[in-house]
Amino acid sequence: MRILHTSDWHLGRSFHREGLLGHQAAYVDHLLDVVEHEGVDLVVVSGDVYDRALPHVDAVRLADEAFARLAASRADVVISSGNHDSAQRLGFGARLMDRAGVHVRADGHGVGVPIVLHDEHGEVAVHAIPYLEPAAWTPAWGLAGRSHEQVLGEAMRRVRADLATRAGARSVVLAHAFVAGATPSESERDISVGGVSRVSTGLFDGIDYTALGHLHGAHVLSPSLRYSGSPLAYSFSEADHVKGSWLVELGADGFAGAHWIDAPVPRRLTRLTGSLERLLTDPDLRDVEHDWVQATLTDQPRPLRAMEQLRRRFPHTLVIQFPAPEAGPEAPRVTSAGRGDHEIALDFVRDLRGVPATAEESRLLRDAVDACCEDPDAAPREVLAT
Repeated sequence: MRILHTSDWHLGRSFHREGLLGHQAAYVDHLLDVVEHEGVDLVVVSGDVYDRALPHVDAVRLADEAFARLAASRADVVISSGNHDSAQRLGFGARLMDRAGVHVRADGHGVGVPIVLHDEHGEVAVHAIPYLEPAAWTPAWGLAGRSHEQVLGEAMRRVRADLATRAGARSVVLAHAFVAGATPSESERDISVGGVSRVSTGLFDGIDYTALGHLHGAHVLSPSLRYSGSPLAYSFSEADHVKGSWLVELGADGFAGAHWIDAPVPRRLTRLTGSLERLLTDPDLRDVEHDWVQATLTDQPRPLRAMEQLRRRFPHTLVIQFPAPEAGPEAPRVTSAGRGDHEIALDFVRDLRGVPATAEESRLLRDAVDACCEDPDAAPREVLAT
C-alpha cells in the first residue's frame, strides 16, 4: 500500500495579510497529480484542514473541491481534525463522505474504531485520532490527570485494544500533537496545558506507521513516526523549510520505507539584515528581489519611509523590524509618574528611534494626545467669544 502523508493545510490562512487561497488551491492540484502519477492508494491528512474553527466560505469551498476530487481519484482518504478545526464543522456529513471513500474523523467518541482497508497483503487498520482537548476529554474518559500525554495515552490504549483483535493486520495512526524530539516554528498555535504540551514518542510504539500533524516543519522521529509539516510556509521562521509530503510504502510486514515529495513553492521567503542603503544597493541580492521579504534594518537612527523605499527594489516586502536597542547600565530608569502624556510619547519616540522627534512630529503627537484625552500639560487653547 502506498500512503501519501500530508497535514496542516490551514485553508483560509493569510501570510502577513497576503491571501494564500490561490497557493493552497495549487497545492491541491499538486496533491492530485502525485496521487495519480505515484499510484497512491491512501491519502492521510493529519489535522488542521482549516485555519480557524469558523472558516471563511472560500476556504470551505476549496476544502469541498479538494475532498470531491480526492473521492474521484484512485485513493482512499482519511482525515482527522486538528486544534484549529471545529470538530462539528469539519465532521459534518462524515457518514455520507464515508460512502465516497473520504473518511473524516473529528469526534473523539469514535477513537478506537478504525477505517479498515485491504491490499494484496491483507488488512490495514487506519486509526484517525482527532485532536483531543484535555479539558474536554479528561472528564469524559474519567482520567486522573489533565494533560495531552494522558489523553493521547488513553486514545492509544483504545487503538491497541482494537488492534489486539486483528491478528496479522497492519496499523496506521493519525495524530495531531506535539511529540517530543520535534522543533516547533512560530506559526503553530500553542496547545500547552499548564505549560506541558509534549507527548512521548513511546505512545506510538508498535504502530506500523504514525502520520503526525501540528508542527509545520517536516520531522523524522523514527522511520515509522513522522511529521509531514505544512504544505506552505506560514511564518518567516519557516524560511529554511522544505515543504512537501511523505510517500510511505507499507509492505507485508509493515513499514517498508518512505521518500519525500517536494510541494510547489509559490514564492520564496527571505530574511535580510543590514542597513537600508546596503539592502537597496547590494548586487548580490538581485536573486531575491521577488521573494517575500522580512527585513531587519540596523540603521541608527531609524530611516524614514523605510517600507516605501524597500518596496521599490523588493516589491513583496512584508515585514520590517529593528534590533532592540541595548540599554547600558547607566541608562536612566524612565517612569510615567507626574509626567504628561505628550512628554511620555516624546520619550517613546526617542527611545524607539534613537533620536528625538522633530518639532513637526512633536506637534502631531500633541494633537493626537489632545484628541483622545485631556492632557493637563497641553498648552491652553484660545477660547473664542460667542
